[in-house]
Amino acid sequence: MAADPRRLAFLLAVHRAGGVLAAADLLHVTPSAVSQQIARLEAEEGISVLDRGPRGVTLTPAGRVLAEAAERIESELIEARQAIAALGEEVTGRVMIGAFQTAIRAVVAPMLATLAEKFPGIEVDVNEHDPFESVRKLRAGDLDAIILDRDVDMDAPAPRGVHEIPLLEEPWCIVVPPGTAEPERLDDLPGLPWVGPLADIAADRALRRLARTLGTEITTRHSYYDFDTALALVAAGQGIAMLPALALKEQDVPDGVTVVRLAGLGSRRLVVRHRVGRHEPSPAVRAVVDEMVESARGMTP
Repeated sequence: MAADPRRLAFLLAVHRAGGVLAAADLLHVTPSAVSQQIARLEAEEGISVLDRGPRGVTLTPAGRVLAEAAERIESELIEARQAIAALGEEVTGRVMIGAFQTAIRAVVAPMLATLAEKFPGIEVDVNEHDPFESVRKLRAGDLDAIILDRDVDMDAPAPRGVHEIPLLEEPWCIVVPPGTAEPERLDDLPGLPWVGPLADIAADRALRRLARTLGTEITTRHSYYDFDTALALVAAGQGIAMLPALALKEQDVPDGVTVVRLAGLGSRRLVVRHRVGRHEPSPAVRAVVDEMVESARGMTP
């Protein structure tokens, strides 16, 4: 079987995005174009790669095999691009990255040493910003690449002039104060006191989605952006909170606070965004973005 790598890329997008519509947004094409490429892949290979149900699509066992192959092809292309760059003129330049705390800790910082070995001519400047400020600075040209977080169930396509690449997906978790009984299912959550996130950040959108799922309002107190702030408030007995797994490494969770994973909470996605144009991204920006993708690959939050 010699699957067309171009069609595999569409299947991989469906796998990562969780559906045809979300894959179309990710690839900046129409849903019809995605469906056509998937149909051609199935016709050429003589297999079904998607199970199409009333609640969406999932990959068949054969589809998962092909999606994994597509991921390996993508990884090899990144390595090949880096090797070609190493053979030619040295890639140099300064790359300004904007990201928030958990993304810097989980993705950006771990890749800096490897990047310096592969591309000693690239200077990276890491800037901690909230996503709103990062978007503004990328648009103004003050940043070259930014990391954003999304509640996956409320994902949105990237605006014109930029491109987004998925880095990783992690589950939302519930953190419970000392002395509070652990919830065992979603129905246990509405009656508990909540610590609330700032409006319109990914955690807020996820909490509003959860409220709709439960068919009730969730009343919160306080207001946090930084997840360490949320953990401190939870540890002080102010309520439960819904935080992403990357913010809940064992060494960062205060004593007495319990982390609970419940089915149905959904997940958060991290993406890296950069400008696209006639001369963008530059080789240096592309090298940094590729290294971030490689850094995030294989992480299991």
